[in-house]
Amino acid sequence: MMKLTLVAAASALALSTGAAMAEKLTIGLASEPTSIDPQFHNVGPNNALAMHIFDRLILQDEKQQLMPGLAVSWKPIDDLTWEFKLREGVKFHDGTDFTADDVICTFERAPNVPNSPASFATYTKGKTAVKIDNYTVHFKTEAPYPLMGNDVSTVSILSDSVGCNGTTEEFNNGTAAVGTGPFKFVSYTPGQSIVLERNEDYWGTKPEWSEVELRPITSGPSRVAALLAGDVDVISGVPTTDIEVLKNDGEITVSQGPSNRVIYLHMDHFRENSPFITGKDGSEIKNPLMDVRVRTAISKAIARDIIVDRVMEGVALPAGQVLPDGFFGVSENLKPVEYDPEGAKALLAEAGYADGFKMTIHGPNDRYINDAKIAEAVAQMLSRVGIETAVETMPRSVYFNRASRGSPEGLPEFSFILVGWGAGSGEASSPLKALIHTYDQEAGLGATNRGRYSNPEIDAIIRQALATVDDAARQDLLAKATEMAMEDVAIIPTHFQVNTWAARKGLTYTPRTDEYTIAMGVAKD
Repeated sequence: MMKLTLVAAASALALSTGAAMAEKLTIGLASEPTSIDPQFHNVGPNNALAMHIFDRLILQDEKQQLMPGLAVSWKPIDDLTWEFKLREGVKFHDGTDFTADDVICTFERAPNVPNSPASFATYTKGKTAVKIDNYTVHFKTEAPYPLMGNDVSTVSILSDSVGCNGTTEEFNNGTAAVGTGPFKFVSYTPGQSIVLERNEDYWGTKPEWSEVELRPITSGPSRVAALLAGDVDVISGVPTTDIEVLKNDGEITVSQGPSNRVIYLHMDHFRENSPFITGKDGSEIKNPLMDVRVRTAISKAIARDIIVDRVMEGVALPAGQVLPDGFFGVSENLKPVEYDPEGAKALLAEAGYADGFKMTIHGPNDRYINDAKIAEAVAQMLSRVGIETAVETMPRSVYFNRASRGSPEGLPEFSFILVGWGAGSGEASSPLKALIHTYDQEAGLGATNRGRYSNPEIDAIIRQALATVDDAARQDLLAKATEMAMEDVAIIPTHFQVNTWAARKGLTYTPRTDEYTIAMGVAKD
């Protein structure tokens, strides 16, 4: 009898342990990834999804500090060469070995993905990967490049036998979605769900969850309702209006953290006749956004404190540059531009637009926290100083393509846009070379410069910073480039996001400065 009891107890324990190990996690996402292809679109939701299926040579923790990933070490061995030693014994989900060949093909494919709305060329161009042996790779550059580790930490490694030759469509149907990451691809139903299963042979810390379902729920109230109803376990992008209510709910755990994402306005700097700008009577006029006085007037007309306090319910920080305090490369001299509507009117008059003009602000309505409301608030503020501003927002799946290459000529379609940028590398060169540097497809610079802003003097300082090994000198150069860009109003920062996640009781989410929502960040209390 004792023996039978012990057997029964052991069986019960095995069953309970198996049940615990077979737990499913369901996450409600505020913004849906646009593809399973990790190199198609350099944007937060896609990059967060990629971290589940794919690994990077260098990983980032929740504060974007660099950690060994598929590379166990990396170092410069001369002024123009970085050596990466690769982790041995790692296998892709299909059982093939990870080797240097996978690294080489990954960095060849990344900047050349067809129809990419935001290319990874920002991080890969100017670097030539050379195989030394199966577990050693050298990255060659034309000039000293101290940010190699930061850049490499943004690129998902693909399989030479499957992924590197795969199309974006083949990633989306799962054929090419073979990585070395903690989860394997199961299914992707756009607009409904992405299902993943635990990689039992993962080289790193095994995931706690046997199955993960990522559900896009772009409506804030619907996300909260799904959490309260128990339909999902965790949600990202808690609406600002619901944060205090959820904090006071004993069945919910709320996590908050500052972000590196700046919400900003990009303007048409390159067309004499901009498509969504006219005189007050609808007549064609020369593009006023090409005049720095008009750009400065627009910045002065925006009440950042009001956006933070009223639109964002206090859950944001006013922005005066491309990264918040505490990140490498920020300027101590820059503060948010003060609200000055009378000064804005005076500048408009000085520039020859005393009567103002008409303009449309375009933006997404399902990408950033309160994005449509922010666009509406900006439009109202500009209209008060004489710039009669209409608002058109749309789903991000439509918006980003039109904002990048929607015109008949394959150029950015809009005149004045609301957009955001998170520094994937965790320092100021990321937004400077992607948003401010002159658009240079061959060099991979200005890849997300949708306004086509161009200032050769700033370009030269950015390039100098990228080749400066001394950290203190590089910090000063990045800050100087930022100050010049803000003085010339290359873009108009409005605020930095503060992000909020909520989970059912018993679970907590560790906030990340990169804003990524990942199953690996969900832990049991």
